[in-house]
Amino acid sequence: MLYLWVKALHIIAIVCWFAGLFYLPRLFVYHAMAEDQPSQERFTVMERKLYRGIMNPSMIATLLLGGWLLYLNPGWLQMGWLHAKLTLVAVLVGYHHVCGAQLKRFARGENARSHVFYRWFNEVPVLFLLAIVILVVVKPF
Repeated sequence: MLYLWVKALHIIAIVCWFAGLFYLPRLFVYHAMAEDQPSQERFTVMERKLYRGIMNPSMIATLLLGGWLLYLNPGWLQMGWLHAKLTLVAVLVGYHHVCGAQLKRFARGENARSHVFYRWFNEVPVLFLLAIVILVVVKPF
């Protein structure tokens, strides 16, 4: 029963984290398009609150609960699909931190990229989500 509770909480944390990973780069698109100071300040506040209030806690919860699942099922560490998944999760954590660094650039008024860049940047988590879900459900290797 404990396993199912941990798994459920892990999935909830993942959903919350990905909601932020999908929305923050979209805010970057709008922020890069904003020309007036009040809009830029509003986006800076929205981005900061999303990153600190939702994304960071849900990423931490995802990682801790995932670690707990591994503790409960150590045999998974022998499976290739898990190694691939953990590699993708590590890169996704890096993407998360790149978003945080970009947030700070926007806050300092140092953004050098166009809204088109952020439209493409916004698609990265979708690719990771697809790959991770396929690895976990299909377990191809």
